[in-house]
Amino acid sequence: MSRSAAGARATALLAAAFCLAVPAAAADLETIRKKAELCVACHGVDGNSANPAIPALAGQPKQFITTQLVMFREGNRKNAQMSPFTVNMTNAEINDYGTWFSAQKRVSAGHVMPAERAAAARRLTEQYNCTQCHGPALLGLQHIPGLAGQQPEYLKTQLLGFKAMTRFDMDGNMTSAAQPLTPADIDLISEYLASLQ
Repeated sequence: MSRSAAGARATALLAAAFCLAVPAAAADLETIRKKAELCVACHGVDGNSANPAIPALAGQPKQFITTQLVMFREGNRKNAQMSPFTVNMTNAEINDYGTWFSAQKRVSAGHVMPAERAAAARRLTEQYNCTQCHGPALLGLQHIPGLAGQQPEYLKTQLLGFKAMTRFDMDGNMTSAAQPLTPADIDLISEYLASLQ
């Protein structure tokens, strides 16, 4: 691991740990809800995106949300909308967003795929050990995102970015995992994950 990658990882982990240290009970949930209204235009009501290219945030692990916001704020992860939005965000605000969106109920993207195609996709997720990191039901664990019911175009874009080594990857695991995937594999996996409840 390069020095810059190690530094980025350390920064993310420390920031996420700081954010998690703030008790949710101390937060004014109505104030947090009002702040989160800024996110509705892109991420949908309560973080349930209706846009296939924009991720749902509802029900994601809090540590995943806070870590990604830190990555955007610090410039490690870049996005035309998110980078400017996070540049002046405080750790307390990041914690608030993580608290709010992780507590919201995820509504599946509603994608349906034929059973035969779904079975082939499930075999791919087993072959590439997706559940090892993302959890048995692919709902995410700690700083690792939930994939089940996520928007398909967003998933495809992220997998293509990892394969092309253009998507920020804190520990390199996803970049490594994406290398053997073909474009057809990526399409199939993205469609399958979006179909999960």
